[in-house]
Amino acid sequence: MHPMTLSHLQSAFAGESQAHMRYLVYAEKAEKDEMPQIGRLFQAIAWAEQIHASSHFVVMRDQFGAVQTVAGAGFGLGTTAENLAVAIEGEDFEVAEMYPVYKAAAEFQEERGALRSFDWAWKAEQTHAALFREAKAAAEAGGDLEIDQVNVCSRCGHTLVGDAPDRCPICNAKKETYRAF
Repeated sequence: MHPMTLSHLQSAFAGESQAHMRYLVYAEKAEKDEMPQIGRLFQAIAWAEQIHASSHFVVMRDQFGAVQTVAGAGFGLGTTAENLAVAIEGEDFEVAEMYPVYKAAAEFQEERGALRSFDWAWKAEQTHAALFREAKAAAEAGGDLEIDQVNVCSRCGHTLVGDAPDRCPICNAKKETYRAF
Protein backbone atom coordinates (compact mmCIF):
# COMPACT_ATOMS: atom_id res chain seq x y z
CA MET A 1 0.00 0.00 0.00
CA HIS A 2 1.26 3.47 -0.85
CA PRO A 3 2.37 5.43 2.24
CA MET A 4 0.13 8.41 1.47
CA THR A 5 -3.03 6.34 1.19
CA LEU A 6 -2.05 4.38 4.29
CA SER A 7 -1.60 7.63 6.21
CA HIS A 8 -5.03 8.81 5.04
CA LEU A 9 -6.62 5.53 6.15
CA GLN A 10 -4.97 5.81 9.55
CA SER A 11 -6.14 9.39 9.97
CA ALA A 12 -9.67 8.55 8.83
CA PHE A 13 -9.76 5.58 11.21
CA ALA A 14 -8.74 7.82 14.09
CA GLY A 15 -11.24 10.52 13.19
CA GLU A 16 -14.15 8.12 12.75
CA SER A 17 -13.27 6.34 15.99
CA GLN A 18 -13.28 9.65 17.86
CA ALA A 19 -16.58 10.68 16.26
CA HIS A 20 -18.09 7.35 17.33
CA MET A 21 -17.19 7.93 20.98
CA ARG A 22 -17.99 11.64 20.94
CA TYR A 23 -21.49 10.94 19.56
CA LEU A 24 -22.16 8.38 22.29
CA VAL A 25 -21.26 11.02 24.90
CA TYR A 26 -23.46 13.54 23.09
CA ALA A 27 -26.31 11.00 23.04
CA GLU A 28 -26.19 10.71 26.83
CA LYS A 29 -26.20 14.51 27.15
CA ALA A 30 -29.19 14.84 24.81
CA GLU A 31 -31.10 12.29 26.88
CA LYS A 32 -30.26 14.22 30.08
CA ASP A 33 -31.49 17.37 28.31
CA GLU A 34 -34.81 15.56 27.69
CA MET A 35 -34.19 15.26 23.97
CA PRO A 36 -34.39 11.47 23.56
CA GLN A 37 -34.93 11.55 19.80
CA ILE A 38 -31.78 13.61 19.28
CA GLY A 39 -30.05 11.16 21.61
CA ARG A 40 -31.24 8.29 19.43
CA LEU A 41 -29.99 10.08 16.31
CA PHE A 42 -26.55 10.48 17.93
CA GLN A 43 -26.55 6.76 18.80
CA ALA A 44 -27.44 5.77 15.25
CA ILE A 45 -24.79 7.99 13.68
CA ALA A 46 -22.25 6.79 16.25
CA TRP A 47 -22.90 3.29 14.88
CA ALA A 48 -22.36 4.57 11.34
CA GLU A 49 -19.05 6.14 12.37
CA GLN A 50 -17.99 2.80 13.87
CA ILE A 51 -18.80 1.16 10.52
CA HIS A 52 -16.59 3.71 8.73
CA ALA A 53 -13.72 3.20 11.17
CA SER A 54 -14.02 -0.57 10.85
CA SER A 55 -14.03 -0.36 7.06
CA HIS A 56 -10.89 1.76 7.04
CA PHE A 57 -9.24 -0.63 9.51
CA VAL A 58 -10.04 -3.70 7.41
CA VAL A 59 -8.48 -2.06 4.34
CA MET A 60 -5.27 -1.74 6.40
CA ARG A 61 -5.47 -5.30 7.78
CA ASP A 62 -2.03 -6.25 6.41
CA GLN A 63 -0.30 -3.17 7.87
CA PHE A 64 1.18 -3.99 11.27
CA GLY A 65 2.77 -1.83 13.92
CA ALA A 66 1.99 1.12 16.11
CA VAL A 67 1.65 4.53 14.53
CA GLN A 68 0.70 7.97 15.75
CA THR A 69 -2.33 9.36 13.98
CA VAL A 70 -3.53 12.88 13.39
CA ALA A 71 -7.23 13.58 13.13
CA GLY A 72 -9.28 16.69 13.67
CA ALA A 73 -11.81 16.36 16.47
CA GLY A 74 -14.23 18.48 18.41
CA PHE A 75 -13.87 18.58 22.16
CA GLY A 76 -15.95 19.86 25.04
CA LEU A 77 -19.41 18.98 26.26
CA GLY A 78 -21.94 21.76 25.89
CA THR A 79 -25.64 22.01 25.46
CA THR A 80 -27.19 19.62 22.98
CA ALA A 81 -27.40 22.44 20.42
CA GLU A 82 -23.69 23.23 20.95
CA ASN A 83 -22.79 19.56 20.63
CA LEU A 84 -24.74 19.36 17.39
CA ALA A 85 -22.82 22.38 16.09
CA VAL A 86 -19.55 20.54 16.79
CA ALA A 87 -20.90 17.44 15.04
CA ILE A 88 -21.98 19.47 12.00
CA GLU A 89 -18.56 21.11 11.78
CA GLY A 90 -16.86 17.71 11.77
CA GLU A 91 -19.23 16.20 9.21
CA ASP A 92 -18.89 19.25 6.93
CA PHE A 93 -15.09 19.01 7.08
CA GLU A 94 -15.20 15.34 6.11
CA VAL A 95 -17.58 16.01 3.22
CA ALA A 96 -16.01 19.18 1.82
CA GLU A 97 -12.30 18.61 2.46
CA MET A 98 -11.07 15.38 4.00
CA TYR A 99 -12.75 12.63 2.03
CA PRO A 100 -12.53 14.32 -1.38
CA VAL A 101 -8.74 14.63 -0.95
CA TYR A 102 -8.40 11.09 0.42
CA LYS A 103 -10.50 9.72 -2.44
CA ALA A 104 -8.43 11.56 -5.06
CA ALA A 105 -5.16 10.23 -3.63
CA ALA A 106 -6.48 6.66 -3.40
CA GLU A 107 -7.75 6.83 -6.97
CA PHE A 108 -4.45 8.23 -8.24
CA GLN A 109 -2.54 5.53 -6.38
CA GLU A 110 -4.95 2.83 -7.58
CA GLU A 111 -5.81 1.75 -4.05
CA ARG A 112 -9.27 0.31 -4.78
CA GLY A 113 -10.11 -0.83 -1.25
CA ALA A 114 -9.23 2.53 0.24
CA LEU A 115 -11.14 4.34 -2.51
CA ARG A 116 -14.28 2.29 -1.83
CA SER A 117 -14.00 2.81 1.94
CA PHE A 118 -13.47 6.57 1.55
CA ASP A 119 -16.26 6.91 -1.02
CA TRP A 120 -18.84 5.08 1.05
CA ALA A 121 -17.96 7.09 4.15
CA TRP A 122 -18.04 10.36 2.18
CA LYS A 123 -21.52 9.62 0.84
CA ALA A 124 -22.86 8.61 4.25
CA GLU A 125 -21.38 11.67 5.96
CA GLN A 126 -23.46 13.90 3.69
CA THR A 127 -26.66 12.48 5.19
CA HIS A 128 -25.23 12.78 8.71
CA ALA A 129 -24.61 16.50 8.30
CA ALA A 130 -28.16 17.07 7.05
CA LEU A 131 -29.71 15.08 9.90
CA PHE A 132 -27.64 16.95 12.48
CA ARG A 133 -28.77 20.27 10.99
CA GLU A 134 -32.42 19.26 11.47
CA ALA A 135 -31.69 18.20 15.04
CA LYS A 136 -29.86 21.46 15.80
CA ALA A 137 -32.81 23.52 14.57
CA ALA A 138 -35.12 21.56 16.88
CA ALA A 139 -32.75 21.90 19.86
CA GLU A 140 -32.31 25.64 19.31
CA ALA A 141 -36.10 25.99 19.25
CA GLY A 142 -36.19 24.31 22.65
CA GLY A 143 -37.59 21.01 21.43
CA ASP A 144 -36.68 17.56 20.31
CA LEU A 145 -36.74 16.00 16.87
CA GLU A 146 -39.97 14.40 15.79
CA ILE A 147 -38.66 11.35 13.96
CA ASP A 148 -39.54 7.75 13.32
CA GLN A 149 -36.93 5.06 13.54
CA VAL A 150 -33.45 5.77 12.26
CA ASN A 151 -31.93 3.08 10.04
CA VAL A 152 -28.21 2.57 9.41
CA CYS A 153 -26.72 0.29 6.78
CA SER A 154 -24.32 -2.04 8.60
CA ARG A 155 -22.11 -2.29 5.52
CA CYS A 156 -21.47 1.38 4.63
CA GLY A 157 -23.09 3.56 7.30
CA HIS A 158 -25.85 5.05 5.11
CA THR A 159 -28.27 6.64 7.56
CA LEU A 160 -31.89 7.68 7.10
CA VAL A 161 -35.00 8.43 9.10
CA GLY A 162 -37.84 6.05 8.30
CA ASP A 163 -37.97 2.63 6.73
CA ALA A 164 -34.86 1.05 5.26
CA PRO A 165 -34.87 0.89 1.46
CA ASP A 166 -34.90 -2.44 -0.37
CA ARG A 167 -31.29 -1.72 -1.42
CA CYS A 168 -28.81 0.70 0.09
CA PRO A 169 -28.29 3.63 -2.31
CA ILE A 170 -24.57 3.73 -1.43
CA CYS A 171 -23.38 0.11 -1.32
CA ASN A 172 -26.36 -1.81 -2.73
CA ALA A 173 -26.71 -3.95 0.42
CA LYS A 174 -30.06 -5.61 1.05
CA LYS A 175 -32.70 -4.12 3.37
CA GLU A 176 -31.88 -6.76 5.99
CA THR A 177 -28.42 -5.19 6.38
CA TYR A 178 -29.92 -2.10 8.03
CA ARG A 179 -30.00 -1.74 11.81
CA ALA A 180 -32.90 0.19 13.31
CA PHE A 181 -32.51 2.68 16.16
